Amino acid sequence: MRERFRVSGGASLRGQVRVVGAKNSALKLMAGTLLAVGRTRLTNVPNIVDVTIMAELLRRLGCDVDWRPEDGVVEIGVPERIGHRADYELVRALRASICVLGPLIARVGEADVAVPGGDAIGSRGLDLHAEGLEALGAKVHVAHGYLIAAAPQGLHGASVHLEFPSVGATENVLMASVLATGHTRIENAAREPEIADIAEFLVSMGAHVSGAGTSTIEIDGVDALHATEYHVVPDRIAAGSWAFAAATTRGDVEVVGGRAEHLEISLDLLAGAGSTVTVTPDGFRVVGPQGRPCSVDVATLPYPGFPTDLQPFALTYNAVADGSAMITENLFEARFRTVQELARLGADARIDGHHVMVHGVPLLSGAPVEASDIRAGAALVVAGLVADGVTTVSGAHHVDRGYDRFERQLQGLGADVVREPDDDLYG
Repeated sequence: MRERFRVSGGASLRGQVRVVGAKNSALKLMAGTLLAVGRTRLTNVPNIVDVTIMAELLRRLGCDVDWRPEDGVVEIGVPERIGHRADYELVRALRASICVLGPLIARVGEADVAVPGGDAIGSRGLDLHAEGLEALGAKVHVAHGYLIAAAPQGLHGASVHLEFPSVGATENVLMASVLATGHTRIENAAREPEIADIAEFLVSMGAHVSGAGTSTIEIDGVDALHATEYHVVPDRIAAGSWAFAAATTRGDVEVVGGRAEHLEISLDLLAGAGSTVTVTPDGFRVVGPQGRPCSVDVATLPYPGFPTDLQPFALTYNAVADGSAMITENLFEARFRTVQELARLGADARIDGHHVMVHGVPLLSGAPVEASDIRAGAALVVAGLVADGVTTVSGAHHVDRGYDRFERQLQGLGADVVREPDDDLYG
């Protein structure tokens, strides 16, 4: 059944909100459990739809998965013999499922992974994944909608230079190389905190990895890994979402569990535009300005630059800010689908290539809108909070893929947001 969020405008978010484990780490750690026979336990796992999908994918590969959403715990029992085919039925719903490619080729010597689906935010080519694995000795090709990899002679260490610091390619090469023979060096690697989290997880399983979190990662392959217990790093994108929500609604929100050091550029932008940002013993606090926030230019870049996942929130923020701002999207060409929905709410925004010029207005106007991806959906709900009247955001299932009980967390901050059936064709 389709569901939507019904948002009544006029809320100023106030109080505490807790962030749990990072979606973009938890899913990859679940895939990484395939590297070791035994039962691995992950804690601080977010209660989101994507975890449920990944759990089912692992079951189809032969694993025993015990997922306890309310406790944030997933236990994965990996047998000696596992499957190697990730079918389209599940992969189309979860692009992160491509991260089973590296572990499967390392453990089984072959992998058939359907070309992923996921968010409608633009092209995310798999060439870098294939090139990295080929450097390690795998043969990779695409046939009948599947990315097919084989390494019958096993993988060997190599120097891998990524043309772009792709998070997914870095993850797949890293997870494949921990069981390869010899030394691997990944240059121009992605630097996201989630990469460092995966590396720490692998080290806890007995891998030899150094340099994760920098642009050069060094790996010395080992013969086998062992099961482990691991606590997932907090979700910086969820934390950043709440920071922008507080500033946009002129609220006062403490983000418990958030790590300010993972959001340095984003929080500095908000502070420079009039919000007050302070680090607290349990996270950080954002207090929005008393009047309209000041506009701020944003350009997305790989970490440690401004995250593309927070770009929809920057659009919403600038839609009601005082002044004009340029939003530049350097990573995903289709991520400006949020703009046309914000325009339905009365935003003054114009797309020019990979730029959007936003002229802030004092108040948006409630209307039916449609979420196109996880972050766009959450940002449109925030837009509804600063709109006159009622806004309905269709496509609640998108938001459920990345946020743990989003409407409940908003309600806890004083927002009038409810989930309801969506029987309309649109809105």
